[in-house]
Amino acid sequence: MKFRRLGSSGLEVSAVGLGCMGMSQSYGKGDDNLSVKVIHRALELGLNFFDTAEVYGPYKNEELLGRALRGQREKAVIATKFGFKIEEGHMVGLNSHPKNIRAVAEASLKRLEIDVIDLFYQHRVDPSVPIEEVVGAVGELIAEGKVRHIGLSEAGAETIRRAHKEHPITALQSEYSLWERGLEESIIPTIKELGIALVPFSPVGRGFLTGQIKSMEDISEDDYRKKDPRFQGENFAKNMRLVALVNEIAKKYGVTASQIALAWILHQDQSFVPIPGTKRLSYLEENCASVDVSLDLDDLDKLDSIFKKTSGPRYEAKNMALVER
Repeated sequence: MKFRRLGSSGLEVSAVGLGCMGMSQSYGKGDDNLSVKVIHRALELGLNFFDTAEVYGPYKNEELLGRALRGQREKAVIATKFGFKIEEGHMVGLNSHPKNIRAVAEASLKRLEIDVIDLFYQHRVDPSVPIEEVVGAVGELIAEGKVRHIGLSEAGAETIRRAHKEHPITALQSEYSLWERGLEESIIPTIKELGIALVPFSPVGRGFLTGQIKSMEDISEDDYRKKDPRFQGENFAKNMRLVALVNEIAKKYGVTASQIALAWILHQDQSFVPIPGTKRLSYLEENCASVDVSLDLDDLDKLDSIFKKTSGPRYEAKNMALVER
């Protein structure tokens, strides 16, 4: 596995990480035993960057990752997140008040069975709490040795600048892929200027770019994507035509469509580290192998141009309101 530095922080991680959310929620029923095997296989392949959050489950995903990494902590860089208000097992709003940040950190450390969180993200920007207070609170945890690095998720350019002025920000986690390009106008230039890494989640378009989803019948009723606007009606049909190009290019290189989607991201910048999620060993191995796929300039240009025509918004209105742009 190849490694990359997260921006100017000096923190080295595998060029592809593992998003663990889907092991515990959103993408149908999980299998904890299989998920543990996937995490163990990731370590064997040299993948060391694992992404979770208190809200995944809630709590179950951190517990799962902690159990899977027991006795192998030194092989892993662990990222988790704070920032949501959770009541009776449900996310009911935002909460990035300093007191809550500390409480989440302490609880996450216990669930993950670790002494220090490598990368602690604010999961969504909380407009009720100045970002300087948020970053200051995490800075205190760094001073106490409970956190190593600060990250933001789905933050806008102005917030990123204010946060970085208060304390160096290591990484921005946001959705970015062939079919989600909203970061390119102002946010990517900002983080490049400041030496902040990009950690794209959903880098294969919530599975759409794999080419494995042929119709909505391929998605179970308890899967989040049943409500994803880009998977609905005419949007689905239009986006399927885009995926045909990915499949065509994949055949040329003798790889899978998902490997092309990941390779495209990896070619954009050396500080981009995608974190595709999976519950399957075969997909994990495919994702790890994407670091060795070298795309020529013509194919990069083809992919770049055609996917600026993606059909449909990335979220329904409720979730889109939590994304700062």
